[in-house]
Amino acid sequence: MSETTAGVATGPPRPSPARRIAAAGALLGLFAAIVAVVSAAFRNLGLLALTAVLVALVVVAGWTALVNRGSRRVVAAVAAGAALLGVIALLVVAVLQLDAAEIGRIVLVIVLVAASLATARYALGADPARHPEGLPVGPARRGVLLMNPRSGGGKVDRFDLEGEARRHGVTPVRLRPGDDLRALAEQAVADGADVLGMAGGDGSQALVADVARTHDVAFVCVPAGTRNHFALDLGLDRLDVAGALDAFGAAVERRVDLAQLGDRIFVNNASLGVYATVVQSEAYRDAKLATTARLLPDLLGPEADPFDLRFDGPDGQAVTSADMILVSNDVYRLDSMSGFGTRPRIDDGLLGVVTVDVDRARDVPALVSAEATGRIRRFRGYRAWSTREFVIDSAEPLIDVGVDGEALCLPPPLRFRSLPGALRVRVPTTAPGLSPAAAAPPKVGEAVPALLRVLGGRTAR
Repeated sequence: MSETTAGVATGPPRPSPARRIAAAGALLGLFAAIVAVVSAAFRNLGLLALTAVLVALVVVAGWTALVNRGSRRVVAAVAAGAALLGVIALLVVAVLQLDAAEIGRIVLVIVLVAASLATARYALGADPARHPEGLPVGPARRGVLLMNPRSGGGKVDRFDLEGEARRHGVTPVRLRPGDDLRALAEQAVADGADVLGMAGGDGSQALVADVARTHDVAFVCVPAGTRNHFALDLGLDRLDVAGALDAFGAAVERRVDLAQLGDRIFVNNASLGVYATVVQSEAYRDAKLATTARLLPDLLGPEADPFDLRFDGPDGQAVTSADMILVSNDVYRLDSMSGFGTRPRIDDGLLGVVTVDVDRARDVPALVSAEATGRIRRFRGYRAWSTREFVIDSAEPLIDVGVDGEALCLPPPLRFRSLPGALRVRVPTTAPGLSPAAAAPPKVGEAVPALLRVLGGRTAR
């Protein structure tokens, strides 16, 4: 929204001269680094080509080993190992052949890239037009903090959140074995709580947020879980766990969306297909890589059956299968399907839908390459769109679903819908206020146009 002066629209604040200078420096540093790398590449084209071939062989053979069993797995694993040793040998040879000038060129490139990143961060990271809107609010009259001491490897005790809550004038409620978290949250509201907080993982955040939504009381997210994706996209500092309690004092309040699957609320995403099936295994939490390697042949191998997941695509056409589906509370900016990503906004009132289809015969190496390099959006079987409601059906009696990291088995059809502005969230006035996806363009292809806009005196977005 534009500012006004004496009734005249002035538009969003223009970048300061310092930010415009920083944008120019970032662009010059990037250009100089590219020139230095290209000039070096022309001197070593043969070595680069051979390295690229070996890296491709590592990817193809490695994935072949993962999705097959028996002799095929052994042969592919040996080939992948040999190719990897070849890559290492070539790198050693390249290093041994370096002269003083080439070493100096490498150091120069590192310095130029570091300087470009630092100046770009300054140029793009202070755009007032991109901060989410919110209203200043006073301290909670009766704040209650629910705490799960088992979350995040014991962060509740490690950061003494019970003592910190009391110092903030907030009543701490410790979740004990056998306790019903929803019942505790409901009781807190019945006893007069006007602000509910949750210190725990995203599954617990969703449950307490649902109680806050139902009674229209404000909610405080304390990042005491393992990944804390919701806190990240709220613009909280996940490393400052105790600092999140400042939201019970004078704070900023805004409304954000929630998403619903049947009668279950989630704050981040629900996944189906390969990832959801893998996390159902009891061994997954203790041995993620080993469990994934053991299950992949049954899920994506040459003999694997397609998943029975039926839905309407973005064009309204019926789709009968997908290997991976991600349904999110607002739209993620994804780099990979396994690591997920962050959301520029969580108040657009939409579900984000991502599906990935894998042709077993030809797509698997390209998929693992896209995952490894953070370019999943360029994989040919990738589709993404947004909608307010989404339905997944199946002939199976139960469908494996991972909801905010919790492994579930639910009967179809699965009905998803967005709940726009359903939750009142309070964040500290000192919090960063922006998710990584909103703070700055994460890719060079997006950052360069943004830097050019700042250089020209406009906002980054």
